Amino acid sequence: MNKARNKSSSDGETKPETSFVNKFFKGSKLRSSKAESKKEGCDLETVDFQACDKTQQTAALDAATPLASEMVLGSGMVKNEQFLQKLGRKAVNKCLDLNNCRLTTADMRELVALLPFLPDLEKFDISWNDFVGGTLPSIMPQMHLVSKLKILRLGSCRLTTDDVRALGDALKAIPELEELNLSWNSKVGGTLPLILQAVQEGSKIQTLELVDCALTSEDGTFVGQLLPMLKNLEILDLSINRNIGGSLKSIAQGLKSTSNLKVLKLHSCGLSQKSVQLLVAAFSYMSKLRKLDLSCNKELGGGFEDSAAQLAKMEHLEALDLHQCSLTAADVVSLTQVIPLLSSLQELDLSANKKVGTASEHLLSRLRFLPALKSLLINNCALECETFATLAEASIHLPALEIVNLSWNKCVGGNLKLLLETLKLSTSLQVLRLSSCSLVTEDVAVLASAIQAGHLAQLRELDLSYNDNICGAGWTVFCRHMWLLKDLTTLDISLRPSTFRDCGQWFRHLLHAVTKLPEITEIGMKRWILPASQEEEVEGFEQGHGNSIHFDHGGFQSADFPNLN
Repeated sequence: MNKARNKSSSDGETKPETSFVNKFFKGSKLRSSKAESKKEGCDLETVDFQACDKTQQTAALDAATPLASEMVLGSGMVKNEQFLQKLGRKAVNKCLDLNNCRLTTADMRELVALLPFLPDLEKFDISWNDFVGGTLPSIMPQMHLVSKLKILRLGSCRLTTDDVRALGDALKAIPELEELNLSWNSKVGGTLPLILQAVQEGSKIQTLELVDCALTSEDGTFVGQLLPMLKNLEILDLSINRNIGGSLKSIAQGLKSTSNLKVLKLHSCGLSQKSVQLLVAAFSYMSKLRKLDLSCNKELGGGFEDSAAQLAKMEHLEALDLHQCSLTAADVVSLTQVIPLLSSLQELDLSANKKVGTASEHLLSRLRFLPALKSLLINNCALECETFATLAEASIHLPALEIVNLSWNKCVGGNLKLLLETLKLSTSLQVLRLSSCSLVTEDVAVLASAIQAGHLAQLRELDLSYNDNICGAGWTVFCRHMWLLKDLTTLDISLRPSTFRDCGQWFRHLLHAVTKLPEITEIGMKRWILPASQEEEVEGFEQGHGNSIHFDHGGFQSADFPNLN
């Protein structure tokens, strides 16, 4: 009997029909049964398994147990497929992504029942579902069934304290875990040790995201003690946890053991001068760091005065975000010595630091030594005319620029011509933001000239909003040439909240240009006043393009009765 059962016969072998879900969850394969003998000609059906005749009953009974398991697994796959279809999602190989699916408590119970049929699951994402909270005690005990899980995302699930305890126990059964995201769950704060108590030295975790989790100073200290065990850690995001600033000594000490770290985000973490100095001392141990985000720490100002030199050791750094950090003039001077040495830097954000504009002549001039720079954000930096001229001169040496944001720097108005050479050379420029720059008619004429010459052919986003000094003739010149921006997707020419103006004849040139822009989807025109006839024209235009083009006007104001509120 055993010999007969072990005999391989391709002619007598049949496989159950593979469901849609089973095709993607590869690894969860239904085991195909094999006929005992070719001459008995037995065809086994996927759902209805019957012996071909009574003489084969013994063989059928021997095969009954595995075949019954097959049918249960097959049934589970069908249920899984139906469950995903109900939620408007599709299965992807070894991935169950149900983020933002409005899962109900009943859905969560159904999900628990399906886990046994997903033994090879590697990614499980149920983020942004409010009703997940309170259900983890029923789900987590089943996580041993998906022990191959590598990615677990539970962001913004309104986790409860009971959920946190259940999660901590479950992590012991997921030894292959590489990514854990618990962001935007306030109950994680104060209970982090309960969740990560199972993490042992040699853990495979590469990504740990705990954004806006109301972490306490004690949690921060625990993170510092945990970091030496996470030798494989590459991404650490503790952003928007304002109470961990006091535990930066522990965190900084722990970071010295994370030599593989590539991304460190401490946005809005209550960092002070002292805590920054502690962090900087750890930078020399993080030679592989690619992205550093210390933004929105308003007490940080002064922290770089004597310690910025350590930044120069991060020769692979590609992104540095220091926006809204209250940098002092001394910080800027110190950074002037360091930033030009970061030859791999591709993204630099110094926005909302007023001293950058008043003490930055040398800093901005030395940007020329960053040939790989793709994104330069210095909006709202109180740039002065002299520093803007210095920036314009340096930008000629930045051919890789893709994103430039100069918004809220009034000195740009009347001086955009200084950037003309840069606009000519920046063949890669995709995003240009000049909102609230006090632009005048001459400036948009300069812009139109660059467009006409084909120098901004790659531009995708253009923001000229809140520049109320541009006259109708200026908008006419601009609109006559904007049709050449074939890749443009977004244009914003909205007026300030306190201003209302008639569109004038240039609006027809705008509509004509839009008909020749295949990629355009959004046009911001808030507070521009249109006569009723042109409102109808816009509505007909939108409908004629299948609503693929949206005029964001907030309701065009009547030419006779403008809303001045």
